[in-house]
Amino acid sequence: MTTLYTNARIHGDAPGATTATAMAVDAGQVTWLGTDHRGPVADTVDLGGAYVTPAFVDAHVHATSAGLLHTGLDLTATESLSDLLDAVRDRVEQDVLLWGHGWDETRWPENRPPTRAELDAVADGTPVYLSRIDVHSALASTALVDLVPGARTAAGWSADGPLAQDSHHHVRRAARESITPAQREAAQLAFLRHAASMGIACVHECAGPDISGADDLADLLARPGDLPQVVGYWGALGESVPGVRGQAGDLFVDGAFGSRTAALCEPYTDAPHTSGARYLSARQIADHVVACTETGRQAGFHVIGDAAVAEVVAGFRLAEKVVGERAIVAAGHRLEHLEMVTGEQIDELARLGVLGSVQPLFDAYWGGRDGMYAQRLGDRAAALNPFATLAARGVTLALGSDAPVTAVDPWATVRAAVEHRTPGSGLTWEQAFAAHTEGGWRAAGMSGGRLEVGARATFAVWDGDPRTSPRCLRTVHDGITIHEVR
Repeated sequence: MTTLYTNARIHGDAPGATTATAMAVDAGQVTWLGTDHRGPVADTVDLGGAYVTPAFVDAHVHATSAGLLHTGLDLTATESLSDLLDAVRDRVEQDVLLWGHGWDETRWPENRPPTRAELDAVADGTPVYLSRIDVHSALASTALVDLVPGARTAAGWSADGPLAQDSHHHVRRAARESITPAQREAAQLAFLRHAASMGIACVHECAGPDISGADDLADLLARPGDLPQVVGYWGALGESVPGVRGQAGDLFVDGAFGSRTAALCEPYTDAPHTSGARYLSARQIADHVVACTETGRQAGFHVIGDAAVAEVVAGFRLAEKVVGERAIVAAGHRLEHLEMVTGEQIDELARLGVLGSVQPLFDAYWGGRDGMYAQRLGDRAAALNPFATLAARGVTLALGSDAPVTAVDPWATVRAAVEHRTPGSGLTWEQAFAAHTEGGWRAAGMSGGRLEVGARATFAVWDGDPRTSPRCLRTVHDGITIHEVR
């Protein structure tokens, strides 16, 4: 049953380069591209002169947490410490947990988060969990901490400030377990529908025991087929769950710069007493890579700071001695974020076929001379997120949002990759677009991201120039419309 899409501008090899004005789709595949279709059709869709591109792939998301921005407390727009406290005061209810996300004290005039005492004063006895924008630390009210006795003795505990490391994982798990199945379903559906409305046909869910839980991932993978495809990852050593692509995603080697938990070779510029936290050794990394390679699974790690990257590269070298270069390359392992990496390390990763899942909006949000990166790292910040070098030296890139850390906005992500705040570190427009389409499919071990005869009929329809944040009118995945503006 052929559907013919007409009156369109079909994406060519570069944005704006197009000759085809119509496309035929049958059984989930593109069967014809051109200007004058002469075969039989079951349905014709007039696209009104709109621009048609391959649909996007978001290569790193946390669906439930991102969906809770719609149903919980969104703190991404707070401009001060008092803004956050006012927002909490307006939402708390006795004996009902309040879940919030998105505060960033580096943008506030106070340049500090609330103390636990300040949070308790407005929480009024309610358990409150408020994750920082990078999700590597969180504010927790005393009522929530009291539910998790182990938090006070775990690494990362603070008597009056944000919790990090294992202490944060304890309180996050307690907060997560308070979410009902109905709330989880609403959050996941809200996120997936929003992603489809942004021209995204596939997301990579980076789940794990300290992030979302096995039940959360199972529910997400079971969502119906009229939503974006979910490629699941489970970030745990020696522990797998059904239906996932690999033991990858947010398997933490370190934390994040904003929470000062990314592992550094030298101390933080604005906190000389710490160099962050490293959670895995080169030996543990190597054992995981070997196990995944030998069993046909994709391995991967969350890695941000330079000390963490060094540990990962050392781990891959150890693994290579066991299984060999060819086996590692064939497995297509991946790294998330990969922000603070040297040219020599990039060459090693490229040689071993390791893919980079990167988030350009990190640079847009926190890069530049006066951004959070510069506050935390000083002059070292200028070398972060070297997308151009990664691409030039042969590392396949896949772009994503790390939602809810940054917005689900593919065109803004493409622009951020191109308009890098460090001259010479950005991609070309064509490279960035390919990394957000073809690169995402490749990172998941699949083909896609091109509009050509025989390709998957997975595309998005836009009402304007892609360089000016057009509105998505329709998203189609394998021939099924998953979003449509009516």
